[in-house]
Order: sequence, then C-alpha cells, then structure tokens
Amino acid sequence: MNLVTPSGFRDVLAEEAIVRERITRSVQQLFADRGYLPIETPTLEVMDVMRAGGRLPGSPFKFFDSRGDLLAMRPDVTLQVARMCATRLSGVSGPLRFRYTQRVFREAESKSQAEAREVTQMGIEFIGEAGPEADAEVIGLMAEALQLAGVNRFSLAVATVGVLRELLNRSGAPAVWKAAVLEAYHASNFVELDRLTALDGEELGMDVSSVAPAYALAIRALPRIRGGREAIDRVRALVAPLGCIDGLDDFERTFDLLAEAGLADRVLVDFSVMSSFDYYTGIVFEAYSPYLGTELGSGGRYDNMISAYGESRPAAGFAFTLEQAMTASAKEAAAASDEQAARPLRIAVPKGSLNAGTIACLAEAGLDVTGLDNPGRQLIISNPGVDYIIVRPTDAPVFVSLGAADCGICGKDSLLEASPEVVELVDLKFGACRFVVAESEGSSEAIDEHYRTLGSIRVATKYPNITRAHYAKTGTQVEIVKLHGNIELAPLTGMAERIVDITASGTTLRENNLCIVEEVLASTARFFANTCAFRTDARIVELSEALASQIKE
Repeated sequence: MNLVTPSGFRDVLAEEAIVRERITRSVQQLFADRGYLPIETPTLEVMDVMRAGGRLPGSPFKFFDSRGDLLAMRPDVTLQVARMCATRLSGVSGPLRFRYTQRVFREAESKSQAEAREVTQMGIEFIGEAGPEADAEVIGLMAEALQLAGVNRFSLAVATVGVLRELLNRSGAPAVWKAAVLEAYHASNFVELDRLTALDGEELGMDVSSVAPAYALAIRALPRIRGGREAIDRVRALVAPLGCIDGLDDFERTFDLLAEAGLADRVLVDFSVMSSFDYYTGIVFEAYSPYLGTELGSGGRYDNMISAYGESRPAAGFAFTLEQAMTASAKEAAAASDEQAARPLRIAVPKGSLNAGTIACLAEAGLDVTGLDNPGRQLIISNPGVDYIIVRPTDAPVFVSLGAADCGICGKDSLLEASPEVVELVDLKFGACRFVVAESEGSSEAIDEHYRTLGSIRVATKYPNITRAHYAKTGTQVEIVKLHGNIELAPLTGMAERIVDITASGTTLRENNLCIVEEVLASTARFFANTCAFRTDARIVELSEALASQIKE
C-alpha cells in the first residue's frame, strides 16, 4: 500500500495550520468590520449551472452522480455566489456584502508540472451597487487583506474591459476575428495580437476586409500602455478619437479614489490584464508579488453574470489564494533578511540551434553576453545585472512559467507543446522551421486503406500535444507514439504509419525516403516572460522593446 496523498493535494501540519488560522481570522475580521457577512457554498455544483455563468476558471473536477447528473467540484466561489443571489436571494434588497474562506478544486493544466489542485480562496463579493466608489472599496479591501496576510510588497495591475469591448464592437470586424483577438488578450500573446491586427486576410485565413484599420491599430496598442495615472490619459488619447471611452471616466475616478487612500504607488494601470473569465464587464485587477511566478489573486466587476441565472444585479469582488500569500510573505521575509542590490534579471537561454541567434539578439539589445557562447559545464552565467540560465529549448517555458527565470527565448514549437502560462512578447524571426506530417514514399494508398479499415492510424512524434491538436482539427483518429529521437525510424520500421516532426529544409526526410504530406505549422524563436515578472519588473518591457526594434520585416 502506497500511503501518499493524491497528486496536487497535501496534509497541513500544525505549525502551518496555526499560521493559516491566524491569517484567516485577521482577514475575515477585516471583512466583517467593513460589513461583509459570511457565506458558505457547496463543494459540488451541477456542471451546466457553472457553465451558465461564463468561461470556467481552470479545469474543474467532473464526475457523474448516481442520478446521472454531471457535477463539478467548485473551481471558484464567485459563480456560486452569483447563482445564490439570483435564486435564494432573489428580490432581497441590497446592497449585499459577502465574505468567504473556502477550498476550491482545479484539475492540473499540465501533467508534466507540479500544480496544487486544492487551494484556499479568501475573498468578498459586493452585490447590488455599481460605480467607482464600489470598485475602489473592493480593490482597497484586497490591498488591506494582502497586508494582513503578511504580503507588503505587491502590485495591483488594473484596467477596464469596456474600452477593448467597445473597440471590438465598433471595428466592423467579423465574429471570428473578435474571438481570436479576445483569445490573444486572454493568453497574453502579444505576438498573436500583432499578427491579427496586421489585417493580412490571406495569412490569417479569414476575411478581415471589414475591419477598420484605425480600430485594429488601437487594439494592438492598448495592452502596451502601462504606468500610473498618466497611462489613463494615454489610453484616452488613443481611443477617444474613435469614440471608445466606455467605462474610462469611472476607471479614472476609481484610480483617484485609490490614490486618495494611499494606494497610488501600488496601482499599475495595465491594459494587458484580461482575466480568463468571460464575465467581467468593467474594472479588472490582479495582484502580483515580485517574489512569485504567479498571481496572488484577482477580481473585477461582473454586472452581467447574475443575470445569467435570473435577476440582474451589478456586482464586483475578488479572491486571493491563501497559500500564495503565505509563500510570498515567506519569500519577502527571506529577502529582507538578506538585503542586497537589485536582483539580476534571470533569462532562460536555449541550447542547440537557437543558441547563436539568441546570444546575438541579447548582445544587440545591449546586454553583456560575456562567456555565454562558451559556458563549458556552467549552467548559470552571471554578468552585471543579468543571470543567464542555460536550458534545453523545451525546458525554457517551464523555467519561466514557474518563476525560476523571469523571461526567456525558445521556439514557438516549445511554447505550443508546453502550453505554459506566460506572456509571449516578440517574434524574433530567426530559427525558422516548420512542423510537417511525413510518411514513407509510395505509402499513401496503403495508409488510406489502413485508416478506412481500422478507423485510426499510428503517428510517431516528439510533440504529442501539437500532434493531437493538429489531428483534432482535421477530425482524424490517431494513436500517438511519443519518441525522443530518430523519429524517421518509425515509418521505416513499421512502428507508425506517419510522423509529425520539425524540419528546416526537408533533407533528412528525403534521405530516409520520406515525403511531406501535410504542413502543420511554422515556428520561429520567441521572447516571452513570466506573467508576474512582466508586470512587476520594468526591465522586461525594456528588453522586449529593444528586441522588437531589431526585427526586420
């Protein structure tokens, strides 16, 4: 018998439990003093009820009960509060203020990385009141709660979704383009956003002739605006000529109220902040610690969500993760006890074919790359102001997404395969290669007959996620065999009918009597950053701008 907890779940021993209890008591008392009442919601919800509120956060655990209902373990509390207000509290006069501390459960996004699947959310929901004062109350409470949890160094990145949505609505764009733009915002993918707003219909594979170029340019520029109150003026100058200032006046007033409360130094106006939830209608915000690789918590205004369940009411709220706050507090204390100059910027540098191009780009961007071209057995090269972490290209997304590196460079293929939560900033245009499907010369008819007879073919690859996504688009049933090298051997030995692999010239394929039958995607080197580091370290933005200036179209 293996006496271990399930992956992503753990016991909390007494020493830690005491700290958790103290933080919980202090934070909940803060909320209570401000008039927020305690609530508890069920661990399980009917899956269709959860889906009705918008895109689900994370991947919920799902199972069927004995009656055949598809249930989900709660991945978030806000959706449940919206359902409760529209049903149990329908007709109850507001405003309503609720607080909670509850466990939430989310399936790990990546099987290859360690992720907690049970965490504790602490938060509030303010139902029945709209406007800057309500928004400032919610954001201000989050700041106070984090400080009570022991987090003193944090930033609150804030924006309002109304500007982007109005730009999209007035742009004349087809629905498919709007959806793609929103997805690029949700994924913090600046490279994809640039591609979409270039309005090259042939390259995009969609008709974008109806999109007004001025709106596309504004959509492209918006997420690159960040700063203090002056950033709001820059947004206004960008979108006011297009008549797209929805929510901007209220947003400005909210910022001023936060500044009056002494939070101006903590608030970062950042229009790249777009939560993965679909339900936000106004202000959105995320909290970041410079000592963590992922956010502390998030929140925003979701005026339309309760109406998805019935009665419509304005609403705003936030939640942060207790475990994240405790980790940030501990790292903050450790840093304070070992006071030092500004920490070097940590950059993940790929080995192999992308190495020379990466070093050239970093040097041209003004960084000291001494020793990087010949590191010997050293895994970290330290130069003034920068640490280079030398990794395999496929590992670079992992190092960056988990915060071991602040930013890095690797091929688009590695980003697609790993699917990390990072900010993709610049297409560096070197290291070009392409993913292809290949098979043995003259085998097409036999493979087609094999598929017709058995309903599936076997495909060998180093990249199972990219391969799976490609064949899902075509509706072809495949059995994927993951290999780590010499992919070309698979069809030659009869292990698989086809392969999916990277090629630059196709020479190796031809030398092994293989021919290309499909193009999957093209890949070039990308500069990307950790989501938290991107919003707490100005050096990353400066480096991305320096790298982008090198690109020759």
